[in-house]
Amino acid sequence: MSDSAYTAGELEVGRRMFAADWQFTSAASSLESLPPMAGLEIAFAGRSNVGKSSLINALTNKNDLARTSHTPGRTQELIFFNGGSTLNIVDMPGYGFAKAPKEIVLSWNQLIQDFLRGRANLARVYVLVDSRHGLKPPDEEVFRTLDESAVSYQIVLTKCDQVKSRDIAAYQEITARALKGRPAAFPDVLATSSREGTGMPDLRAAIARLVAERG
Repeated sequence: MSDSAYTAGELEVGRRMFAADWQFTSAASSLESLPPMAGLEIAFAGRSNVGKSSLINALTNKNDLARTSHTPGRTQELIFFNGGSTLNIVDMPGYGFAKAPKEIVLSWNQLIQDFLRGRANLARVYVLVDSRHGLKPPDEEVFRTLDESAVSYQIVLTKCDQVKSRDIAAYQEITARALKGRPAAFPDVLATSSREGTGMPDLRAAIARLVAERG
């Protein structure tokens, strides 16, 4: 993971973008409570316990920006953050946690689908996948929703410090092959570790490139 696919300029723009003072701005538990569309939004999605909050904290260099919990499924709202620019981060509810009450799961799923289908300023969804476990059926369901909604998405492998370093490239390739033929999937699979900071410069640069393209 040492060879970056991004230029030195993109890496620096990404570093500066996430060196800003990122703060919580709003939370939404229903379509009606979503904040007005402004600027550009990127969202982070993933199965419960995939390390989503830890990744957002590592990305923004703030240990307590996104609330982390040892209780899967605790995030039940869309959480919005802003770093003082036109870019907004959206922390989506975790999915695939079977122990949550059925009515709550249905409510989360409806909120996610409404958000994905109706958010015109949503530039990309970063779908996090635990590198130790790979793709699971709930991930495939989210991919289908994103494809149907024509929302660009990219896979980010998490917890790569907990697998053998020689296996990471193979896991990236296996995941990339599983995405072939999916119309909204971005082909490059990023590998990260929130604990060690591995892959964070590339993730920041990927977002910086996306913002520049959409600008």
